[in-house]
Amino acid sequence: MGSTLSRLEARLKLSIIMPVRNEAAGIVAALTPLQPLRGELELILVDGGSIDETLALAAPLVDQLIQSEPGRATQMNAGAALAHGDWLLFLHADTCLPNGFIGLLPEPGSPHRWGRFDVRLSPSSPLLAVVAWMMNLRSRLTAVCTGDQAIFVERRLFDQFGGYAPIALMEDIELSKRLRRQSRPLCLSERLTTSSRRWQQNGTLRTIALMWQLRLRYWLGADPSELARQYSGRRN
Repeated sequence: MGSTLSRLEARLKLSIIMPVRNEAAGIVAALTPLQPLRGELELILVDGGSIDETLALAAPLVDQLIQSEPGRATQMNAGAALAHGDWLLFLHADTCLPNGFIGLLPEPGSPHRWGRFDVRLSPSSPLLAVVAWMMNLRSRLTAVCTGDQAIFVERRLFDQFGGYAPIALMEDIELSKRLRRQSRPLCLSERLTTSSRRWQQNGTLRTIALMWQLRLRYWLGADPSELARQYSGRRN
């Protein structure tokens, strides 16, 4: 890993930061599609206290592997602090980026300094296809992006705005609300693929209702820690 890091000291366009915790079942599948791009981008995995084999399985497949306190916001900030790329892309372990995604990022001088991809849920269904369409449309209309859409942001802008707020849930929405004061996001129509596991486990309609309820309570000022407990309890 050391020789890889020395090559990455040169100016890089992109660092991908993946927060994980107990992802042994899928971490190799998540990281394998990115292996041909090693050297063009930097892969940083931030573990939040896994007790399975996540660390051992991921170690040969990333450029930096670090540990932090659990919590997506905390983990993503820890990864960003060590990143070398001009752009940061925050990727969930159950999400696969579209082919050629590096070339879709804005070039230097572009007015776009942050953004996200359209999302496709997999395995899909007619109802889940509607859910994905609504997620993408809502994001375009509100300039609010979610972690499922692989938020990317220019490193200087991320630092300028202080990174993710250290909250237990809705950190992606909170960051979007701050970043959109600078500019609207670049909403790429190219679709990434993210797992529909939580929708299938808890029922699509029940999950829709839960997510809308959590977002409404957040907008009304509810404590993100309380929302996180409700989300985790329903998910289990």
